[in-house]
Amino acid sequence: MLIEGARALICGGASGLGAATTRRLHAAGALVTVADVNTEAGEALVAELGERAAFSRCDVTDPAQVDHTVVAARGDGVLRIAVTCAGIGWAEKTAGRRGPHSVEPFHKVVQVNLLGSFHLLRAAGAAMLGNQPDDGGESGVIVMTASIAAFDGQIGQLVNAA
Repeated sequence: MLIEGARALICGGASGLGAATTRRLHAAGALVTVADVNTEAGEALVAELGERAAFSRCDVTDPAQVDHTVVAARGDGVLRIAVTCAGIGWAEKTAGRRGPHSVEPFHKVVQVNLLGSFHLLRAAGAAMLGNQPDDGGESGVIVMTASIAAFDGQIGQLVNAA
């Protein structure tokens, strides 16, 4: 996949792995859209990058916001690259002196990390269906990120293991 000149959407693109991915794609010549709930960090990253960068506030737990962000990232062109980096963490023992693991934080992590990834996958995949293949025969690429905590066996990583 040729990155130079391609439109790329990075959900969770304002910090951490997402910001590093945004910077790398931008450095390779992509037109990047940073999608994040952190408006301040997203706008600061776009200001740092300058041309070929845009920000779209997006809560990945809301399918309508993800759909809107995919359309914004396409602009008047085609979306070729989408990356899921939106994620949150919560460390808590499954059971301990304070009782069983809290329910709400578990649900919130699943909403962001799992459902948020699904929302981007379905919306970006649908947007890429109509793309004409490039010289390499590719219509687009979606990169899904995940935590290794499911395989690491770390104490307090129940939600990532699930």
